[in-house]
Amino acid sequence: MARVFLDTNVLAYRFDGSEPRKQARAAELLSSTEHEFVVSTQVLLELYQVLTRKLIPPLPTSAARQVIVTLSRLPVVGADAHLVLRASETSETHQLSIWDAMILEAAADGLCPQVWTEDLGAGRRIRGVEVVNPFGTMS
Repeated sequence: MARVFLDTNVLAYRFDGSEPRKQARAAELLSSTEHEFVVSTQVLLELYQVLTRKLIPPLPTSAARQVIVTLSRLPVVGADAHLVLRASETSETHQLSIWDAMILEAAADGLCPQVWTEDLGAGRRIRGVEVVNPFGTMS
């Protein structure tokens, strides 16, 4: 079973009724039994923020918390000083935001050969992690 790191945007689309095609695609992706999904503390925090502040309408905090509780059952890569230091180097080397570099470093730390995201430029390979946009050309 292949390990895949999930970025926040892939998870957020699962709850975003304003993007029905991407919502359906996210549901399909997340129901896969061919992958072991991995997230990070950063992804959990960002997702909670998106679900409670950016979705229209936002989820109630209790519902968003339940989503986080459920996702916490996956392997979770924690943010620590070593991860931040590696991310700062990756950010500088590859001209990425520190947040994007943290995602890539967490994926590498979680032994994930792929990160699924709409960000970071599909097809790139950074720190041994391939960037895959599972939504392809959807708009």
